[in-house]
Amino acid sequence: MSELINNARKRKDLLKHMILQLHKGEAPDAVRKQLLRLMGEVPYADVVEVEQELIGEGLPETEILQLCDLHTAVLKGNIDQSGAKSAPAGHPVHTFLQENKALGWEISTLTKLYDEIKSRSDNDDISPLMLEIRKHFNALTDVEKHYRRKENLLFPYLEKHGVTGPPTVMWGKHDETRDLIKAALETFEQSGRITAGEAIIVIDLVLNPASTAIEDMIYKEEQILFPMCLDTLSDQEWYNIYNQSLEIGFCLYDPTDIWKPAVDSAAMSAASSENSRIQLPSGSMTPQELTAVLNTIPFDLTFVDKDDTVRYFTQGKERIFDRNRAILGRKVQLCHPPSSVHIVQNIIDDFRSGIQDRAAFHINLHGRFISIEYFALRGSAGEYLGTLEVSQDLTEKRKLEGEKRLLSYVD
Repeated sequence: MSELINNARKRKDLLKHMILQLHKGEAPDAVRKQLLRLMGEVPYADVVEVEQELIGEGLPETEILQLCDLHTAVLKGNIDQSGAKSAPAGHPVHTFLQENKALGWEISTLTKLYDEIKSRSDNDDISPLMLEIRKHFNALTDVEKHYRRKENLLFPYLEKHGVTGPPTVMWGKHDETRDLIKAALETFEQSGRITAGEAIIVIDLVLNPASTAIEDMIYKEEQILFPMCLDTLSDQEWYNIYNQSLEIGFCLYDPTDIWKPAVDSAAMSAASSENSRIQLPSGSMTPQELTAVLNTIPFDLTFVDKDDTVRYFTQGKERIFDRNRAILGRKVQLCHPPSSVHIVQNIIDDFRSGIQDRAAFHINLHGRFISIEYFALRGSAGEYLGTLEVSQDLTEKRKLEGEKRLLSYVD
């Protein structure tokens, strides 16, 4: 038996046989026991290769997708990661893993809130708990950026290396999770004040399946996908992914570590691109100069594009409101608490329709007088391009009187 186990080909054939048993309707528990008895731990590379071979031999990808969760349940706890590479801070895989930690924390918090709801009676006011659930569920929707980076940056490189099956199956699971999240958000919109009993039904039928789907994907990524990708992709390919990730954005985590391969010609060309000039109608600047200008102006700017997605914010020394790059690529509605999101939506709707071009507010925040203005951005033909938020601390300027004509560095 040990000779069988140690033979890589026979081990894969055995794993393939057990997966086919699942597809033929064999009981998962029985197959799991057989796997444990015959194989012990399965190397993560075997799981990927066997899945790829099954698709190549004609097993429909849709069929594998339908039983993907069943495969994971059978293999859970029995995937051998010994010898798997680790990713340094800043590396795309390190970022994916940190995002998974943040998602895991949100799921853990939601699970506690679900349990709290289930301990209440129908006479209890559970509206504060439901608001908390919605807040943490809104945070989970940020997983969209995590999935898009996999689909648009990571999977194409796997396909270049001939690994096509697992990305296709995993993309299908992403879409299933998206549908579950969409159903959950629609449930929040449609449900008003509900009893604990009604909330439990919503949790069991809609909310928990969505958070569980995200949790299961985290397991698939960390046990199979990421170790396999670290073995497969070159440093140059990872660096390409690293450089393009910011365009899509990050999920509940802002990577601050700079990473580049030890020997990397692309890094040099990327650095030299800092000297290329961005041509504008009234002049030109290098990216470095433009960044310095935007971060030096004495107010905060945040740009939301025409699709309501946060695309950019300035990073001045004295920020008024906290921002981190995890909000990039996120829908602006999900960056606000449920109590105020209707105001944000109203402003955007008025800007998009052309009814308004500006919305101004001012507040007192920690003893400071803060001006907050929203401006509609429009193209030459008047088409809506997005919204610019401008926040400025006017506390000191409100104190100005008279004139100041002489140079003095002290006001």
